[in-house]
Amino acid sequence: MTVSLEQLRRCHFAVDLGAARTRVYVKGAGLVVDQPSAAAVNTRTGALIAVGEFAEQMTGRTPDYIKVVRPVSGGTVVDIEMAQRMLRHLLGDKMRRMLRRKPRLRAAACAPHGADPLAQRATVETLVGLGARRVELVDTLIAAAVGCGLPVERPEATMVMVCGAAATQVAVLSLGSIVAAERIPVGGEAVDHAIVQHLRHAHELVLPTQSVRPLHLALSGNGLTPHGPASAEIHGRDVVTGLARSVRVDTAAVRNAIQTPLTAVLDGIGKVLRDCPPDLVADLADRGIVMVGGSALLPGLDQLLRRATRMPVYIAERPDVCAAQGLGAMLEGRIEPLRLQAA
Repeated sequence: MTVSLEQLRRCHFAVDLGAARTRVYVKGAGLVVDQPSAAAVNTRTGALIAVGEFAEQMTGRTPDYIKVVRPVSGGTVVDIEMAQRMLRHLLGDKMRRMLRRKPRLRAAACAPHGADPLAQRATVETLVGLGARRVELVDTLIAAAVGCGLPVERPEATMVMVCGAAATQVAVLSLGSIVAAERIPVGGEAVDHAIVQHLRHAHELVLPTQSVRPLHLALSGNGLTPHGPASAEIHGRDVVTGLARSVRVDTAAVRNAIQTPLTAVLDGIGKVLRDCPPDLVADLADRGIVMVGGSALLPGLDQLLRRATRMPVYIAERPDVCAAQGLGAMLEGRIEPLRLQAA
């Protein structure tokens, strides 16, 4: 997955296919697509009814013959044909016509760290179906680090944590390459699922849909920290009667419920630090960890990591679009490789 900056500068557009959202950056136009990775399909006719935000709103509210599908799971394309159809509709006719005019259309795409060849090929075939003659794959960790402004090309340690919906990726970078990295199969969805299960077992309450962010409903302010609100009111459906019901939830119990998935993330950070040379770890004591990705915005997560690692923890300015913006910066030629001065 090693690709040079010179090859990326020849690309015309870049795609970040995430489990939660899909983003497309077009050279010279900027970020043109930022929509949920969802599509609504009529199972009787096979027709595509909606994509993006509208399809996301349909989740759990459709008749039997309409199905909301997600062609991307864990950063990997699991349904190539549906992913192509979704991207075509998200781009629109005007943008696709503009791209088709490019001679030898080239594309770049994010790929999760450690993705197997089959997953990489699925991403490549998805973009080839859109007309790309060549596809360059960039590690999501490098793209995210560039997108949030970290000096990845310098001989200094930078640590980035990509908090995705299906997985969390942690890496230490130096001189434009990954020194040590770990991919933990725990993301924002696992945290949500832990809270959903807690509400079901402790309060016999079912939330309306899995797509609702229960953490944001249950917590506010300092969120995951003990200084947050003592309780919060949650609305859902009673397991026994099926009627609508509201319960007052103790946020301390919610914090305990999500400790299991968060412990796996902390273990992954520890493994990355153990695999790093001591000099780079010493750099990180001052620079800390930069969090990117949509799940980085979970309330209080940065404070929890700060207490557990005893390192500074920062959230990028726009954490959800850092990977796409990083790809765009490389396409536009805004990133220069480190050049050694001649003696």
